[in-house]
Amino acid sequence: MELTQAGELATLQEHQKALYCLLREFDRVCKELDITYFLFAGTLLGAARHQGFIPWDDDLDVLMPRKDYHRLLAEAPKLLDQKHFFLQGEFSEHFPMFFSKLRLNGTTCLEKYHPKDPLIHQGVYMDIFPCDNAYGSKLGRLAQFACSKVVVAKGLDKEGYDTDSKAKKIIMVLSRLLPRKPFHRIVRGPKKTGAYVHCFLGAASKMSKSVFPAKWLQKTAQLPFVDGQFSAPEQYEELLQVLYGDWRQIPAEEDRKCKEHAILVDLTRSYEHYKTYRDGMKFTIHTRSIR
Repeated sequence: MELTQAGELATLQEHQKALYCLLREFDRVCKELDITYFLFAGTLLGAARHQGFIPWDDDLDVLMPRKDYHRLLAEAPKLLDQKHFFLQGEFSEHFPMFFSKLRLNGTTCLEKYHPKDPLIHQGVYMDIFPCDNAYGSKLGRLAQFACSKVVVAKGLDKEGYDTDSKAKKIIMVLSRLLPRKPFHRIVRGPKKTGAYVHCFLGAASKMSKSVFPAKWLQKTAQLPFVDGQFSAPEQYEELLQVLYGDWRQIPAEEDRKCKEHAILVDLTRSYEHYKTYRDGMKFTIHTRSIR
């Protein structure tokens, strides 16, 4: 790979070590604020199946109840080591997305898209997804899921998301005609928790893989991850069954490429050094949801 102004590129294992640094800081802040989070998606799968990262995975996901998520966005910045960490909140300046990220300053993590905002922070990151209350009726949940697609499409379009899916491209263009806030209010659902919760803003491709019994997320368990213990849903096995089916089965090597998010990771140089490369970068394998 020929790069402009390149530093020393990170291996996947080095990238995972940086992600783990983010998780430890995130866990520390959550404990100090006494707020709840859960390892989620591929990170939860990694904890349950590998006691750490899935060996070919290059991201890190957590899920938070909406009230704890809002407290994190409001209160965490004053507790973070801001020299090294940056909390990139949803719908914030230079970040149009519907979830949040914790970033590592002074690093680069270029994903498979060309950002429309040149000032977006593109350091190594972990994803922080909100978990919302679902309506009791299936029709109500279907409305929430449909509205989430508008919110997601608007965020991806504003960010500069690249896709080879014609359907996604059409939906992103059409979403420009619609306001975000009323759709987002519907997605967030009722204030009172009922029988179900959802994570539609985790952008899963299927509604059935984003709705869970609320009781599954009422209690936490500690799972080993790398050399620490981190918060997971007590009924994590049931959750993983919904997300991945036979989650203990190792996928074939050809099915692992869709989990690669980053096209370039540099732990020694900031993303500002890569503008020329970023603007001209090309890729043939797009990131897809495996849920």
